[in-house]
Amino acid sequence: MPEPKNVSGTLIAGGLAAILASTCCLGPLVLITLGFSGAWIGNLTVLEPYRPIFIGVALIAMFLAWRRIYRPETECKPGEICALPQTRRAYKVIFWIVAMLVLVALSFPYLAPLFY
Repeated sequence: MPEPKNVSGTLIAGGLAAILASTCCLGPLVLITLGFSGAWIGNLTVLEPYRPIFIGVALIAMFLAWRRIYRPETECKPGEICALPQTRRAYKVIFWIVAMLVLVALSFPYLAPLFY
């Protein structure tokens, strides 16, 4: 499997797991902010018992992505995509954007009472 798929795959998995982990709290607030309402919004708390699993998956995926992105350049063979400085820089920028989104998604349930 080529490296770009591995790195982007772990970044996507981390972001998706973080979004699923915060669905119980962040989802209703976003829907209400967008103008959606109804009693069905309360059903989004069904995923709350799985929150620790999603948090674990998000953190593992982010760790694996970090390990692949920040490995020494000497481990990259000449001609591979990881040997290109532009690619390495782009992966680092995308990694930190996803990391900030994961941090927001994981901390939101604890900060949500401040907004209600």
